[in-house]
Amino acid sequence: MRSFLKTKTAIVLALSVTAGTASADGHGGVEVLHWWTSGGEAAALNVLKEDLEGQGIGWTDMPVAGGGGEQAMTVLRARVTAGNAPTAVQGLGFDIIDWAEQGALANLNDVAAAENWDAVIPAALQRFAKVNGEWVSAPVNVHSTNWVWANKSVLDANGIAVPETWDDFVAAMSTLKAAGITPIAHGGQAWQEATVFDGVAMSVLGPDGYKAAFIDLDESVLGGDGMKEAFDRMALIRENVDDNFSGRDWNLATSMVINGEAGFQMMGDWAKGEFLNAGKVPGEDFLCFRFPGTSEQVTFNADQFMMFDQGGAVSDQQAALATAILSPSFQSAFNVVKGSVPARTDVSDEAFDACGKKGMADLAAAASSGNLFGSMAHGHANPASVKNAIYDVVTAHFNGEYDSATAVEELVDAVSIAQ
Repeated sequence: MRSFLKTKTAIVLALSVTAGTASADGHGGVEVLHWWTSGGEAAALNVLKEDLEGQGIGWTDMPVAGGGGEQAMTVLRARVTAGNAPTAVQGLGFDIIDWAEQGALANLNDVAAAENWDAVIPAALQRFAKVNGEWVSAPVNVHSTNWVWANKSVLDANGIAVPETWDDFVAAMSTLKAAGITPIAHGGQAWQEATVFDGVAMSVLGPDGYKAAFIDLDESVLGGDGMKEAFDRMALIRENVDDNFSGRDWNLATSMVINGEAGFQMMGDWAKGEFLNAGKVPGEDFLCFRFPGTSEQVTFNADQFMMFDQGGAVSDQQAALATAILSPSFQSAFNVVKGSVPARTDVSDEAFDACGKKGMADLAAAASSGNLFGSMAHGHANPASVKNAIYDVVTAHFNGEYDSATAVEELVDAVSIAQ
């Protein structure tokens, strides 16, 4: 009930703000709906605002809090139903495809041709930015989701090296727990539990098994022994989070690591923006590494801005926004702050810190070796109906509603029904 009221309140507030504001596009500007509301995310978004303002294009901000974007999509559906779509909306994966197939998005082909997007944007991203031959969104970045973040001083004080295997990680958690430190900083929200499960499942199943389970939806893998082992590992992680994790936002969990209250957080590389915003330095204050057992794989999502049809051809303001997003200078400046890596393949890593350089190198290597996979947890492996069905089972298991054997059975059933 509480989550329903929060969502309803978000919709009412968003619509009331919009009702009192003239169309940004009608006044030579853009109205942008997004969920980048944490400190690091807001700092990164400001790079784009300033870029457009430098071109004389105004920006009407429409933030809807919620790290996974679920509430933002709820607000968006209400806006579109009311015939009042924003100029541009942050979107992920299959959500973009769904809106495009409904005919709601503007055609950006002219902008893409002029800027040569086909040559510089990886095919894995184009799958979600280009629908039926039409560019409908502008990729901002590539986030990889199978990262672990650690407080270096906490690890050093407890004699813990970066864990390379699951057994190493289990030993590290045990050491921290014995020292009275929360081993894992976690926020109890379904998308966060799915993010952790993403890394755990990849480490257990390997790339072929991950693809079979979450992209091909192969019931023999979804219901196999490897999946039970993944749920068993999730149960152990659950034993190593604090008692107050339920409902905690992801950035508050990151703060626990920043402040030395917890040793590790399993989260996408947007977490790095929080460390940087707090003045922390990679390699000195915090560490970044792939979830043990996934050093050669990258699971990704890519933030993009969908351009909604405003009643005709793409507007000059939408074209300017799309051009600004894909400019090499913006791709570098934004992603340095955001913690992600550029959506373009031709951007130098010179301005990036150690974690950023590693992220860019890992992405290039994974793309080359065939180990780059759309993240199940972030809507890049399967449609929303399937993703949400997996969410339900993963979070129910994490909260003790199912044991691992039951979770496997429920997962097979849920995915079958959702297709």
